Amino acid sequence: MSARTKARKRAIDMIYLSDVMSRSLHEVLRAEAERALGEPDRRASWLYASEIVQGVAEHQEQIDEYIASASEGWPLERMPNVDRAALRVATWEICFNDEVPAAVAIDEAVSLVKQLSTEDSCGFVNGVLGRIADLQAL
Repeated sequence: MSARTKARKRAIDMIYLSDVMSRSLHEVLRAEAERALGEPDRRASWLYASEIVQGVAEHQEQIDEYIASASEGWPLERMPNVDRAALRVATWEICFNDEVPAAVAIDEAVSLVKQLSTEDSCGFVNGVLGRIADLQAL
């Protein structure tokens, strides 16, 4: 698994934790930063995971609007927490990180959701992110 894939997984974990524990992303990020100090071998994944979570926190309202409009009547609060976290990570990459091609962000999100969520989630996440990418390409 590449450092970026590990970082995305770590970011999904932090966003998921923020959701289920009703803690701010900044609070979760601070706690994880302290933990990361004791894991120097995971530094490469930590740096990108931190960038993702900071980006999601900074743009969360807009990211959630993109997801809500692309999910065609499926409200964010009804989505499984893991799917919502993966959608937020990939949407940030598609919309706010010019270094990551949309196809890579989508593929990575679908792959991680395949490991972490239900079979149905893969198609749902792929469809939502595809619509977001199409809108960003206009």
